[in-house]
Amino acid sequence: MAFKALVAQTDLGPRYPGSEAHLKTRDWIAEEMKKHCTNVRFQEFTHRWSKTGEKVKMWNVLGEQNYDEAEVRLVLLAHWDTRPSADMESDTEKASKPIVGANDGASGVAVLLELMRVMKDRLPKNVGVLYLMTDGEDLGPSLDEMFLGARHFAENQPKPRAEYAILLDMIGDKDLRVPIERNSYYYAKPLVDALYKHAGTVGLAKTFPNEFGSWISDDHLPLNEAGLPTIDLIDFTYPSWHTLEDTPDKCSAESLGKVGKLLETWLLQEKPFRMRS
Repeated sequence: MAFKALVAQTDLGPRYPGSEAHLKTRDWIAEEMKKHCTNVRFQEFTHRWSKTGEKVKMWNVLGEQNYDEAEVRLVLLAHWDTRPSADMESDTEKASKPIVGANDGASGVAVLLELMRVMKDRLPKNVGVLYLMTDGEDLGPSLDEMFLGARHFAENQPKPRAEYAILLDMIGDKDLRVPIERNSYYYAKPLVDALYKHAGTVGLAKTFPNEFGSWISDDHLPLNEAGLPTIDLIDFTYPSWHTLEDTPDKCSAESLGKVGKLLETWLLQEKPFRMRS
């Protein structure tokens, strides 16, 4: 089911802010979330894009399960926008075209949509989840014009505030291997330690090895800087990153399933993880 959701997004085409596919995807995600979540809504924001000098309108999409009444609250997030230009292409003409973003964009959203489906009516009553689909993560071209939706959310966190967050990004490639991202460890070591230990107990140690990867700039940075401990689950060893080759055939339903299994079993733990004792 998650792979089907991945393909549904890519079938709409490149989903960069300002495009027709961007609006269609926003509405499609919201409708899918309404099937399994309560209080589904948009966070609208704008950004004056350096590339055009014009204001671009964007939207985070939020939905909840058990959120208000829970004792332990967390955010699960992924970005749904795609890169407006394939800047990792060596050919100048190709580099000017937008990417379809099967792995970098659709994969994390696909896992979260499937997770909310399987967790509906199964989520422990003392655990609340805010599902956050961020926009403007990949606008660019430089870092000061990326992670825009995460920044907006960080400045406008709903109350009651979550204890921690887990970000999914680029988790759909066929040879999935997600080591510990170093910024995550710096900001949220207890969460990293607990989640990677949990991965081992549910048979996912090879996919989530307890070893360090790279320092990566992503949506988790604005959240951590705003005081919400957040870790980034990302496999950055992906040759098709920011190219026109980031298409569904480079992705794997099995990989999506492994990430889904990690989060599903994490949410169903008898004793929920808490950042605060």
